[in-house]
Amino acid sequence: MEEHVWSLVELFLSGMATDAEVNELAYLLGTHPALLNAVREFLNDYKDPEPQVSSLQKNALLTKAAMICKDFTRISRDKARQPGQIINGHSVHLPGNCPKIRFGEVVRNEARFFSLLLKTTYRQICQNKAISFINISGLALGMTTAILIFLWVANELSYDTFHRNGDRIYQLYNQVKVNGRLEAYDAQPSAVASAIKANYPQVEEVNRLSGVGSFVLKHGDKRFESKGLLTDANFFKFYSYSFLQGNPVTALTGSHNIVLTQQMAKKLFGDADPMGKIVKIDSNANFTVTGVLKPLPGNTRFNYVEYMVPLSYMREVHWERTGWAFNTVDVSVLMKPGVSRHTTEKLFWNLYRGKPVDPTDHGIVQPLAEQWLYDYDNGRFIPGRLVMVRWFALIALMVVLIACINYMNLGTARSAKRAKEVGIRKVAGAGRGLLIRQFLGESVLTALVAGALAIGLAQLCLPAFNTMLAGQLTITYGNPLFWLSVAGFMLFTGIIAGSYPAFYLSAYRPAKVLKGILKSAGALVAPRKVLVVVQFTLAIAFIICTLVIYRQIDFALHRSKGYNSDNLAYMYVKGDIAKNYVVIKHELEESGAITNITRTNSPVNDIWTGSDQYSWAGKNPAQSISMQENYTDKDFTKTTGITLVEGRDIDITRYPTDTAAVLLTQSALHIMGLKKPVGQLMHNGQTQLRIVGVIKDYVAGWAYSLANPIIIRGTAKQLSAINFRMNGAKPTAQNLSKVSAIFRKYNPDYPFVCLFVNENFAYRLHDDQNLGTIAAVFAGLTIFISCMGLFALAAFMAENRIKEIGIRKVLGASVTGLAAMLSTDFLVLVGMSFVIASPIAWWLMNKWLQNYPLHIDIGYWVFILTGVASLLIALVTVGFQAMKAAIVNPVKNLRSE
Repeated sequence: MEEHVWSLVELFLSGMATDAEVNELAYLLGTHPALLNAVREFLNDYKDPEPQVSSLQKNALLTKAAMICKDFTRISRDKARQPGQIINGHSVHLPGNCPKIRFGEVVRNEARFFSLLLKTTYRQICQNKAISFINISGLALGMTTAILIFLWVANELSYDTFHRNGDRIYQLYNQVKVNGRLEAYDAQPSAVASAIKANYPQVEEVNRLSGVGSFVLKHGDKRFESKGLLTDANFFKFYSYSFLQGNPVTALTGSHNIVLTQQMAKKLFGDADPMGKIVKIDSNANFTVTGVLKPLPGNTRFNYVEYMVPLSYMREVHWERTGWAFNTVDVSVLMKPGVSRHTTEKLFWNLYRGKPVDPTDHGIVQPLAEQWLYDYDNGRFIPGRLVMVRWFALIALMVVLIACINYMNLGTARSAKRAKEVGIRKVAGAGRGLLIRQFLGESVLTALVAGALAIGLAQLCLPAFNTMLAGQLTITYGNPLFWLSVAGFMLFTGIIAGSYPAFYLSAYRPAKVLKGILKSAGALVAPRKVLVVVQFTLAIAFIICTLVIYRQIDFALHRSKGYNSDNLAYMYVKGDIAKNYVVIKHELEESGAITNITRTNSPVNDIWTGSDQYSWAGKNPAQSISMQENYTDKDFTKTTGITLVEGRDIDITRYPTDTAAVLLTQSALHIMGLKKPVGQLMHNGQTQLRIVGVIKDYVAGWAYSLANPIIIRGTAKQLSAINFRMNGAKPTAQNLSKVSAIFRKYNPDYPFVCLFVNENFAYRLHDDQNLGTIAAVFAGLTIFISCMGLFALAAFMAENRIKEIGIRKVLGASVTGLAAMLSTDFLVLVGMSFVIASPIAWWLMNKWLQNYPLHIDIGYWVFILTGVASLLIALVTVGFQAMKAAIVNPVKNLRSE
């Protein structure tokens, strides 16, 4: 009751009380004499510099309350009075008969409080437009970042978790020991499936699949080369993708059935019904469309797939290998209900026992839900991509925290402005709890406004964010969980941002405040300095990390590859290219569009095969050493520009016996330990090979890999790629035109696809480049938000010291000296932030760089550059406000003195 009376007094003094509220106040004062005396004394003593009510209005209120008090006193003496007698329009209840406070009254009081909160928040925003803009925009930017990142985090954590039987699906791996380390390979012999079905009754289903990216699908005059899957008929029992048309149980049961995604069906058939129509694959086999899938979700590892065909088609294209020595398929198992994960993980350990494989091989499994986020490392599954997910979530929280620190600092910096308001509220009866509620309420309302802006900004930024991450993220406005999460996040942000100002401001003592005894501008030095240091520590750490990431990417892009990638291009052998290769090669050389050409098993910048079956003189038979492999016919070094150290190149045309010839890289030679390798014999199983040359190491595969041991073998078979060097003396467009015309002439059923090694090498760094871009954006946001807060904080500090500045100018202080005085404190804080951030950033980046076998040294200049840049940014930010305060005429500053 008392608190409600004082809130009505405050409303009355603000001039915003309605007639009903004034009447209620008069009645409550009249029926509570003690409160009437306290309020009368307060109104008589209170001097408002900007009064919203006149003395006549105050006197009218007190007179009316006194009359009610007089009538109330008279009635209370009347023993025969009836309860509920009406006085001045109100039903009177004596203390002994006062009704209990009802729920409705509580709701009305809370609604009144919320209405007052809205008014005060709006008033604060209007009175402090610049600071409100900084607070709201800072929180909005931070929350936008958080919304985008948490959308991505939620998407990453949901990969393949939506499948109906997902908790019973495991992928099989073959654990082997390679060069002293345990490795796990997902490729399995096709025969594994029948072995599992025969020997493991705990397994309900076994699925095999193999990805394919070289098939051309044709219908009429439309043809498209796209990625798909060869898989068993039970695929859709494992993976619960939604069908637009067709039956998932029977869709892949026929040997020439094909299931298309909606996108591929649209490409091939337009708006026509595709069901039952014929699709030709590689112009060789006819397949009947038996199902159309809805667009595959982005959060599945098969999101790139556009069609599925039966695994049995591998036999028709001569890809099928039935022996245990050939790892050609991925294998997944669907366990029967009730079989635990613990049991499953141990079940397949001896799967390969008694089979014609390495006796040290063992079967291990990984749950479907963990395949996207976990990697295998030397005997165990460890967080892989999950580490990046955690870091991104932490970064989002850090950006929001920086924005919250702005709010805290600016809220406490404005303390002198709101001190009298707090004093009056406390004198008027407001307790500290009510004040804390008010200030937290203001910050939550500010966070709600910022959150509304953040949702709009997130929607605007989402396309660019998807482009950077190659994602398909969307904001699900129709999902109640989204709005619940956003509302909770806004509430959390508002409470965090407003907590410090609320507890600080509510602690003011009204007696001192109303007498003008306030803490000095430096009274909050320690807490505010800590917050500024925390803020800039995070921002500077982001900058250092961004520079290191960009340096590592640049290092990979410009490292020596070991081959000359200029004008070097390649194509995959498809369709009629193999049988027409001789005439294609001749016409390409005659056209002048190329200078050199060679065929290989994999492009020069890639490695597709490897083996640990090689042996040579002096090798320990018990030691398993894995070598990477490529194959060529002739002119390998001449075309690629790889340096021949000794011996000669492979040339099966000139030397037919070169089908058993071998080129060794220097790393392979080092492992083998041969002194004079050229001419020596080595073996791969039962096949005898002769070393004809040694070449320099070159980069094949991952851009950050060390020089791997590679063996180049001569062959006339297994040549899946054509590498050629464009004529650098002619325009690239002209060369491509001639090359494409020749390939289309001799391979008309396939689209012409030519890839440049340089472009492909850069594409493989695409994810890292995106990471660098995102890091740069975060670093820019953090420093921008921090500087916004620093700018406003400097303005407040200058305002608080305005009289000191005036006195100093009168006493002869220069503008430069004053600006330096005002700036020094902030620059010291930024310097402290740099000192703290540097070792933190070094430790983080050092751990990150350990993920790359070949990486840069961080270097001291990164820290020097970041430190200088941070100080300059802070100097410009604070210096503007310092100069602005320093050049003001001291007469204006000291006029009130």
